[in-house]
Amino acid sequence: MPDLPELAASFTAALHDAGIAVGPDRTRSFARALTLLEPSTTRDLRHCALATLVSDPEQIERFDAVFGEVFGGPADPGAQRGQPGDPARSLPRTLPGRVPGAHRATADGRSREAGAEQREAPLPLAASPLDRLATRDFADLSADELARLSDVMRTLVLRTPTRPSRRRRTAHHGTRVDVRRTLAISRRTGGYPLRLGRFVPRTRPRDLIVLCDISGSMEPYARAMLQLLYCATRAAHAEVFTFATRLTRLTPALRRARPEDALARAGRAAPDWSGGTRIADCLAEFNERFGRRGMAHGAVVAIISDGWDTGTPADLATHMARLSRVAHRIVWVNPRTASPRYRPLVAGMAAALPYCDAVVSAHSFAALDEFTTALSAPRRRR
Repeated sequence: MPDLPELAASFTAALHDAGIAVGPDRTRSFARALTLLEPSTTRDLRHCALATLVSDPEQIERFDAVFGEVFGGPADPGAQRGQPGDPARSLPRTLPGRVPGAHRATADGRSREAGAEQREAPLPLAASPLDRLATRDFADLSADELARLSDVMRTLVLRTPTRPSRRRRTAHHGTRVDVRRTLAISRRTGGYPLRLGRFVPRTRPRDLIVLCDISGSMEPYARAMLQLLYCATRAAHAEVFTFATRLTRLTPALRRARPEDALARAGRAAPDWSGGTRIADCLAEFNERFGRRGMAHGAVVAIISDGWDTGTPADLATHMARLSRVAHRIVWVNPRTASPRYRPLVAGMAAALPYCDAVVSAHSFAALDEFTTALSAPRRRR
């Protein structure tokens, strides 16, 4: 795949010279589509370009002519419509130096038509800045780099499995008879229930509860995790807590905060930031104050911690067992598990492991896919 900025600039310049109005806004949309979709064939690239650069069907003929000139000949129209034809070609690893109507500066400063000479201009295979940041460990990112990821991180959707609701909806092939609706329908037929009204239960997403460790051992990941917690508060039926030496409910503070103020509000609300770790005591407080009141019943619980605990492992196992009896699913997020040398030898992690449905790392933006998948997966039998 060529360098995306060079690809977007060269191709849109060629379209502009061919008489297709392509402004900076369309060029920016095209570059963003390339970053998000990462097309690997000419067919995929053509679809990206058509969706972002062409606004009139009459421009398609000129568009295809320029596209074929830039990328080595027109793609087969049958293949573009999903019909049998020649397979779509892979994207060239270099862009042709000859672009219709494009002026390139020579070494002596004079401008000439690019069509006067055909040459191959090798371009570096450069990843976008977002791609480079996505695979780096959160602990290695600076505050500015985390801020660059925040906009993309807020597009994450934290989905949980659905559960039956007390509400219901009408369905022609429902499994249960709706007596009230059946009687209402029978009025049209003289009181005879010739047609049965049926319904099925509605479903709703399960509640999401996130408990995040903000102790000293988790401090390198705390900033990124708080950005993730800000995303969680945007999900329906989500509750966010932090813990170190005490449990703090952050949901009201994060929901009222702007993205840039979320970290500051969280720091003011949690006085035990970068302190010691008492996972067992904080879990006991959560079970006593919130779990027994029904918050954790049937919910998906995500615990973000490296497992370092100053308490007794037996106490942690007791409170984890209590939580597992009411929660639908427990997902433990431990950034340390990203290392291939990691072993669950920490006493706290070893005590909690039998009660976890999934253990993921979420140590980078790319690894968050594994976390979101674990949240939405069905419950496994422990």
